[in-house]
Amino acid sequence: MICKKMIDLLSGFVRLLFMCRIYIGRRPIDTEAPALIFFPIQACRLNCGFAGLMTCRLHATIPENPADQNIARLWENVKSAGRNICGQYLGGMETVNAMDKAVSELKREDMQEFLFFEDERTYRLSGLAGDMKQFIAKEESWLEGQAAFINSGDQEVINSRLLMLKDLCWMLEKDILANLPRVLALTGAATNSVLTPAAFRKYRKINLLLNALDRLEVRGRDSAGIELSFLINPEVMQDVIRRIRQNGLDQDYQMRTQDGDLLNTSISASTDQGALPGSACITFTYKTFSIVGELGRNVADLRSIIGQDRILQCFADAETEFETALTHTRWASVGSITEENCHPLNNHSLRHAPPFFPAYPGSRAHIHAVLNGDIDNYAALRQSLEKQGELIAERITTDTKIIPLQIEKYLQANHHLAEAFRLAVNDFQGSHAIAMTSHLEPGKMFLALKGSGQSIYVGISSDQYMFSSELYGVVEVMPGFLKMNGEDGGQIFILDAAKGNGVRGITACRYDGTALELTDGLLQTAEMTTRDIDRGSYPHYFLKEISEAALSV
Repeated sequence: MICKKMIDLLSGFVRLLFMCRIYIGRRPIDTEAPALIFFPIQACRLNCGFAGLMTCRLHATIPENPADQNIARLWENVKSAGRNICGQYLGGMETVNAMDKAVSELKREDMQEFLFFEDERTYRLSGLAGDMKQFIAKEESWLEGQAAFINSGDQEVINSRLLMLKDLCWMLEKDILANLPRVLALTGAATNSVLTPAAFRKYRKINLLLNALDRLEVRGRDSAGIELSFLINPEVMQDVIRRIRQNGLDQDYQMRTQDGDLLNTSISASTDQGALPGSACITFTYKTFSIVGELGRNVADLRSIIGQDRILQCFADAETEFETALTHTRWASVGSITEENCHPLNNHSLRHAPPFFPAYPGSRAHIHAVLNGDIDNYAALRQSLEKQGELIAERITTDTKIIPLQIEKYLQANHHLAEAFRLAVNDFQGSHAIAMTSHLEPGKMFLALKGSGQSIYVGISSDQYMFSSELYGVVEVMPGFLKMNGEDGGQIFILDAAKGNGVRGITACRYDGTALELTDGLLQTAEMTTRDIDRGSYPHYFLKEISEAALSV
């Protein structure tokens, strides 16, 4: 019976082969079935990646019993539990889960700020992480020697809890403690004693997005960009300008804040009525590009540029109302590899007169956007806008440029930003993932996803939102996430720091405007950590897989 089924299956396969046309290097979409294609061509499959971060509450208070003290107490419980395998190994799942919760609390912005300025507490936490590593090594050695005497059920319990402990140790060491000196390096300061909590919060966001960029570079890396935006009141702005002049940076500041397409070290400064009356919305943009696209090069360049930016250092101490950050790594499918084509792109054009926005009278819109995928009808949209006087500089050849300009078009038609964004993304053909921010509504991130070729994951924690085109772009900061669905007519998410944390701070709808209800029940938990995706000292993931293959046997 089995032989007959195998013969029938093989015969069917042979008949299919005889029916198939054979092609080499052909696009599947242009091929009629049945066909067998060797080396199929997937048009526009050059990948990009983006990520963004925003904090919901900037002025949270430190709890009376900080998470680092909770971890120390729980760790003593783990060590004193002994090797009780009857469900209580490592103190039982209740203890391990409590440690997991405490470590997650240490990823809060206010807790990391606390640790950054408390050297003694950080030192003790570092010692605890080292103690955990030694403990895990001893337990694994003991398990290897005793495996023959432990039943399979108990082995599964031991292995699963040791794996959780490994992840927690890694998070403490790599996701929390290792980031503190990285933040300090970005500030350009020699010690944390000369910094303020406000400066830490800004540079922390930049550092976390640069970490995400380092991981997202496997999707594309011929160019990269990052921006930090914040809203400050008029009095604070005056103090910052005074500091800039005292440091002899006034001329540099004037040059960097000139209107134009976004370049490396561009500063967008808006003091009109588009944000809050009298407030100033400031955005720092940094870009780098390399045709070779070596892993790690772009992030290293951006860290160096940011760490030497004296004007950002003047702004860093400023207390802010909102802070948002956005980053993008590109593998050019449309447009050449140049600084001008690096994302984000803004809505600057060579128009003769400034546009008027009825919903935001007296405001000059600064709209910044990044794109994964392609705007297939970019040429037609560009031609239409240019007929209306929106001339794009010749050196800008990426299709992403059309996104902020199309949004601006609907702003001029008396739409508010959310509706202008929705109408604009409906004009775009092709699979795409878009992130957009504007000083017109500070403290918000606008996300759009359509088609099956891209993805957006929105990470949610008790005080932050972090989104990324890949799940591994958010797991360093938070394990809980929502995944946007681009296949059911497209989805739009608006993240609003002013509405609070969790799903209540997200407004969602389809591309046709139909509202979507988001509940906590839709939240998923990532089954990976940064330990699973760490490249280590290897120049490429593939080389790491080959080198470590023997360890999996």
